[in-house]
Amino acid sequence: MDADSQTDHLKAYGITYYSLVNQLKVRWLLNYRGGSFLISDTEALRRECQIRGVSFEIISDSKTAQILEEISSPSQNMESVELEKAPEIAVYSPQGNKPWDDAVTMVLTYAEIPYETIYDREVLNDALLRYDWLHLHHEDFTGQYGKFYRAFRTTPWYIEDKKEAEALAAERGYDKVSEEKLAVALKIRDYVVGGGFMFAMCSATDSFDIALAAENVDIAEAMFDGDPSEPGYQAKIDYNNTFAFTDFILERNPQVYEFSSIDMTQKRQIPAESDYFTLMDFSAKWDVVPTMLTQNHTRLVKGFMGQTTAFNPENIKASVLVMGESRLNGEARYIHGIKGKGFFTFYGGHDPEDYTHRVGDPKTELELHPNSPGYRLILNNVLFPAARKKKQKT
Repeated sequence: MDADSQTDHLKAYGITYYSLVNQLKVRWLLNYRGGSFLISDTEALRRECQIRGVSFEIISDSKTAQILEEISSPSQNMESVELEKAPEIAVYSPQGNKPWDDAVTMVLTYAEIPYETIYDREVLNDALLRYDWLHLHHEDFTGQYGKFYRAFRTTPWYIEDKKEAEALAAERGYDKVSEEKLAVALKIRDYVVGGGFMFAMCSATDSFDIALAAENVDIAEAMFDGDPSEPGYQAKIDYNNTFAFTDFILERNPQVYEFSSIDMTQKRQIPAESDYFTLMDFSAKWDVVPTMLTQNHTRLVKGFMGQTTAFNPENIKASVLVMGESRLNGEARYIHGIKGKGFFTFYGGHDPEDYTHRVGDPKTELELHPNSPGYRLILNNVLFPAARKKKQKT
C-alpha cells in the first residue's frame, strides 16, 4: 500500500473486505509500506486481485516471519493488527437521487464493499442494531434544510425536499421536522454509546452536534418550521450533550449558509493550490486506533471544500483527537473521539477529489483517482470495526 507499488489503493480495501467475507486470515501492517495488508494466499484471491486491478506480492512463510519480526521490534513505529470480521455497513442517506453526491457511497461502490442504505424510518425503528458501522450522508439534523434557504428556496428540489421532510415528520408523529431530526440524532447517539462506530462528513458533523446541544430548544426560524426561534436560545445550548464540539456560537441569520462558529469555511485564507492538510503521526504500538485511521501512502493530503470544510480548534473538546490539520490556516480537518462504548470520526469537506463541489455538479469518477489519499481516510474508517476484539465468552 505504499505510493510506488499499489496501482489501486481504493480497490485494495475492497480486496481486504472480500478476504474477510471469505474468512481468510488478514493482518493490517500499520506503518509498514503505507499500511499494507497481509492476507492468506489462495488462488481465488490472486484471481480477484487481477480482476480488480489491485497490485499484490506473494511472499514466503520465512519472509512473512521476517516482516512480522521487524514490525514487532520496539525500535519500529509499526504494529500488526488482526482483522476479525467483515463489518456490516449502513449509509444514512435519503432515498432517490439528490442534487449532490456522497463521497462515502461513491468510494464503497468503487471499492466493491457492500452496504445498505437506511434513513429516518429505519433509524427510528432501531435498525441500527444490525450494523457495525454507520456513515452519515451530507445531512442537516437541525431541521433547517441545510441552510439552503437564500440560494435555493425557489428551486423544485428544495421545495420537494421540504415537503417530503414535513410529511415524514408528520407520519412519525412529530409537529416539526426539527423534532423528528432530533429524535433520529438521539437514536444515533445511543447507537454510538452502545458500541457502534459512526463516521460523518461535511454538514452531518456539526449539524449533528448542534441538534444534540439544542435538544428542547427552538433554534429554527419561521421559514423552516412555521414559528420564530425562541428568545435567547444561544444561552440555552447544552454543550455537555455533544460528541466533539463545545462553546460554539450559532448562526442566527437564516439567510447565511452556515450553522455556527464550528466551521472554518468563511474564515479560510488559503489559495486552492496551497490547500493541504497534514496527517498526524501516532505511536503504532500505543495509539493503535488513530494509527489505523491515518494509514496512508502520504502524510500530506490535498484539501477540499464543503458546507462544513474544517473545524475551529477553539470549538473542539479537549477529549477529541485531531488526526489531520491544516497548519497554514490553523484548522482541524479530521478528528476522532470516544463516546460511551463506541467511536466517532468527523471528516471536514464534501468530496476529497472535487475541491469546490457545489449543488448540481457532476459526480466524481473514482476511476480517475484510484490512489486518492483523501478517499483512503474514509476506507480506513470502514475497516476499523473489523479490528475490534470479540467479546469474551462467559
